Amino acid sequence: MTDSSDVDSGTRVHSDVNAGIETDTADKLVFTDVRDVSLQSVSIEDLDPNGVIVETTVSAISPGTELLVYNGEVPEQMAADATLETLNGDLSYPTAYGYAAVGDVVKTGTQATDRLGEQVFAFHPHQNRFSVDSDALIAVPDNLDAETAALLPTAETATNFLLDGSPRVGERVVVFGAGVIGLCTIQLLADLPISELVVVEPIPARRELARSFGADRALDPSASEDIFSSHDPPGADLIYEVSGQPAALNAAIDLVGYDGRIIVGSWYGNKPTELGLGGDFHRDRITITSSQVSTIDPDLRGRWTTDRRLSVAIEQLNTIDVEALITDRVPFTDAPSAYNRLTETPESTLQVLLTYQ
Repeated sequence: MTDSSDVDSGTRVHSDVNAGIETDTADKLVFTDVRDVSLQSVSIEDLDPNGVIVETTVSAISPGTELLVYNGEVPEQMAADATLETLNGDLSYPTAYGYAAVGDVVKTGTQATDRLGEQVFAFHPHQNRFSVDSDALIAVPDNLDAETAALLPTAETATNFLLDGSPRVGERVVVFGAGVIGLCTIQLLADLPISELVVVEPIPARRELARSFGADRALDPSASEDIFSSHDPPGADLIYEVSGQPAALNAAIDLVGYDGRIIVGSWYGNKPTELGLGGDFHRDRITITSSQVSTIDPDLRGRWTTDRRLSVAIEQLNTIDVEALITDRVPFTDAPSAYNRLTETPESTLQVLLTYQ
């Protein structure tokens, strides 16, 4: 067995002289235990006729679900997202995770030669080089750079929130949480003819960013009680809970008005969640709805598909200030530090990208 190096990609190519077979290997990021990640070598399977190999340029870390995996806050034996073919099995350790990779097609099977050299997006775990069926790739439009394209899942999630919440003209809308997904949601809401958009967020820098993204007010949680008590009718019409903190859902229940709607975009994992439903919740006919991007609201499936929603999300990426969201760019080889930054310094860390070149 002899080894040679691909200096452009860092990918190793092993040649079996006797058999005449070449096997690509690459490095993938693996969550091995609580707050422990490492890069491990993986073989790239032989290409099917419709398969391609993608050389990764950048991938985005999800500061929500991915940090739950990193911090060991996912329920044991929780299945990975069945709608993403690149995520297999469950989320118990060790596991590869991630779903926002952008790169270039560097090799194709016989039926996918038209994709050679194309810049593409893939819902794929963090890996410097990977093979995938070409039908699973999304072509990156010429007007989007790789870093912007890496935030496509975030824009799609925010788009899904608006579909699920159906914000109406003149409504009072509140967003709990000004993380990356919350800020994208805020920017999309700010373009609608709602009467007021209020953000509740404990980190001052994120409150300031929320205002720049179009929020009318951005408040610390301690100052958010009864902010609509003097309105007629009192309370918020629609609330999005995207903070990732279970306590915020109780605050949302207290803040929403009669017949109000709460859209829960957070996934709390195994964080304890105790809801206070003994107060006004029952009499006020409050609706709490889970919003998860893997599926479309059943009421909308007559005209909406995931493909249609994705195309809308791509359009919305042109309106979102992506550069303002990106606080850190970390080399893939130094990936452990990226997760440490997200966990230890949330006051200054928002969206972290892993870079591969």
